[in-house]
Order: sequence, then C-alpha cells, then structure tokens
Amino acid sequence: MSTLLQRVIGAFALAGLLAAAAPASALTVKEVKSPGGLSAYLAEDHANPIIAISFGFNGGSALDPTAKLGLSGMVTSLLDEGAGDLDSFAFQTVLADRAISLRFSVDHDMIRANLVTTTANAPKALELMHLALTKPRFDAEPVERIRRQIQVEIASREENPNRLARRAMMDAVFPNHPYAREEDGTPQSVAAITADDLRGWVKSRFARDRLLISASGDISAADLGKAMDQLFGDLPKTTGLDTKIPEVTAPAKGQVIRVEKNLPQTITILAENGLKRKDPDWYIAVVNDYILGGGGMGSRLMTEVREKRGLAYTVSSSLAPYDAGALIVSSVGTRADQAGNSLNVIRDEWKKMRDEGPTQEELNDAKEFLTGAWPLRFTTTSSIAEILLSVQKDNLGIDYIDKRNSIIEGITLADAKRVAKRLYNPDALTVVVVGATPKPGDPKAKAAQ
Repeated sequence: MSTLLQRVIGAFALAGLLAAAAPASALTVKEVKSPGGLSAYLAEDHANPIIAISFGFNGGSALDPTAKLGLSGMVTSLLDEGAGDLDSFAFQTVLADRAISLRFSVDHDMIRANLVTTTANAPKALELMHLALTKPRFDAEPVERIRRQIQVEIASREENPNRLARRAMMDAVFPNHPYAREEDGTPQSVAAITADDLRGWVKSRFARDRLLISASGDISAADLGKAMDQLFGDLPKTTGLDTKIPEVTAPAKGQVIRVEKNLPQTITILAENGLKRKDPDWYIAVVNDYILGGGGMGSRLMTEVREKRGLAYTVSSSLAPYDAGALIVSSVGTRADQAGNSLNVIRDEWKKMRDEGPTQEELNDAKEFLTGAWPLRFTTTSSIAEILLSVQKDNLGIDYIDKRNSIIEGITLADAKRVAKRLYNPDALTVVVVGATPKPGDPKAKAAQ
C-alpha cells in the first residue's frame, strides 16, 4: 500500500470519528498543570471517545537561514515519514490502521501540530507523536521524495498569478524582511538542505520554553497531565534560540507595481498597514473589514464591484496580522480591460470607509453574523483544540471563548467610524497588478492610477 493511499484511508476512517462537539456556549475551559510543570488549556468532553491535542512552538519559517529557505516547511513535511524504529512505510501504516491523525505545519511565526485519536488508541498515538518529536529518521527515500514534491510546487507557483501577486506584494510592503521571503524556499535553497540541516532544525526548534499546548475531548485533567509529560517532558527546557524578528510596517505612501504576464485574467492585490492581533481596536477592525470586503456577497466590495458593475466574479478583503507586523489586504480577479475599473472602485470604497465609516444597519448586520457564526467554529474536537491553541498564542485569556461575542456586541457606531478613519487610507495602498497590460486605445480599459 502506498503512503498516499494509507493517508487517504486513514483520513476517511478518522472523518467518521470526528463527531460534532459541544457548542461554544457549553464549553468549559480550564488550565491544566502536568506533574512535570507543563501547562495546557483543556476543554473536557466525554460525549464521544475522541481526543485532540494541539501544540505549537513559537518561531516559524521567518527564522530559516537565507541559504536554506524552506527548511521549516521541509522538516514539518517529514516528521511523520518515519521515527524511531519505524521507517516511513511502517509509521504511516500504524497511523492508518489505528485511524490516528498526526499533522505538522509551519507559518512565518509558529510551528503547529495536531494529534487526533480515539480514546482506545491514545497510548499508541502519544507514542508515535513523541517519536516524531524526538527521534525523526529523515531517511534518504522520504527526504528526496518530499524534496521533489516541494520543488515541483515551487516550479508550479511560477505560473500561478495569485502566488506571483502575493510575492510581489510582500516584497513591496515588507522589503528585505523575513516575511517577504519565500516560505517554501527556492529551487537552490531546497536543493541545498541536507539531512544534518533537518536534524539540526529539530534540535534547535523543539524546546519547552516556546511550547504552547491545548487539548479537547475524552481526556481528564490528570490524564492530560501525564500525556503532556510523555510527549514533551524530555525536550530541552531551552535551546537558546532567539525567535524575535524585526518589527516591520508597510510604506506610508502608496505605489502601483505591474507584473507583466500574458494571462486571460488580471489579478490585483492591494495592501496597507493593518493591526496586530493584540491591538485594542482589533475586534472593531474585524467588524469594519466584514462590512468592506470580508462578508462575502453582502460586503460593500462585492456589491459595488460585482453586483452593480459586473467587473469581477469575486473580490474580498481581509486582515493579515503577523507577530512583527500587520496588513489589510484586498484582492480581485478580472479581465485585463476591467482591471483598472475594478481597482478604482475598490479605492473609492476604501475612501468611503475612511471618510464616512459604516452605517448603523451595516454595523448591526456584521455584529449579528460574527456573533451568530461563532459557535460554528467549534464543530469538532480537533477544531476546539486548535482554537484553544490560538487563544494561548494571542494571550486572549482562558475566558476568551465566553467573552468574545460580548466584546463584538459592545462595539458602537462611533467605535467603528473611529477605527475606520484610523485604518483605511487609499493614498497608502500598495497595488500589485499581475496580467497583460490593456492595449492602448481600448475604450473599456481604464488605467490604474
């Protein structure tokens, strides 16, 4: 049986086990201390025999050395490809046979992992995760297989206009900063990564002083304490790694960057400086963003760009907070001869948000959706554990799940207008346009100014 087939079978087996979890309002979250001194957030629920443990280590791909870009992504792709006495085939076979889901991922700022298992298979699941953390094999076959997969993905992104636009945008707003580098690496940097680099990464990145843990499901506080010490107790207290990266802000003056590409559709991305997750105006910014472009079909951008003018099939906005910086981003895909028109409409809506802010009706609708949809994020045991991990990373407090909706409900129209004026500045927008330049004299084409 191939590794891919094993994963597919395991995924289908586990999907049948991920039953709906308790709604957010019914969750009780408590802090658990292990005998060894580790701490975690736990949402205990014995309705289904499922356990999810999520954990993370602060410090992500932004710490990769320039000559070895993509190192973090390569390691996290290989941690379930054999550990201890189990080679890749044996390790994946046990996961599939026991319906155990074990996943690692990395972003600019954090390494994340998620373990989901039935209660009966928890001992074996904990054993496998511990091996992956402490004794990954990095055998030649899986290393070269994963290297080839990454290199294929790197090559394919060179023809992906959305990736080209995102890369050009990050280069423009965060020049010469780790956030602007390719997380997946380059063909040269990935080719240069050795097995010793992979092992060195594990030794430097996995330490208890950067560890955050959460759990949910059919596990008691006492059993979670034992599980934490089993998983992490023999990791070093610290490796001395400095995880801080320089603070960065987007340029105060806007610019337009064109990436010429012969495409049937033009991709446009706009960005300016945003808010970090810890900013006291964060929730107000979330509401405003929902109104502008984050609210799907009911947002201003969808109404003005798509519904009224038919300029694009989809257009949106979002908040992009990082540990060392933040952006507000909007994107639209349209025909080349309509790209300028679409951009001008987005700029106009950006300006209206700054000058006028939302209406009371828009504010009410946004608050109703954002609070009403909140329980839908707690649909599985795994999703609860992952949310609790994010709560810890962002220092939101153990009562965050209970108080989050009341924070949003308390936002006033004056709050929304004040933060809209603070956030939205059309003159500060960096614009990246990827596509073919409209032919001169085309009456339908309006150049981006």
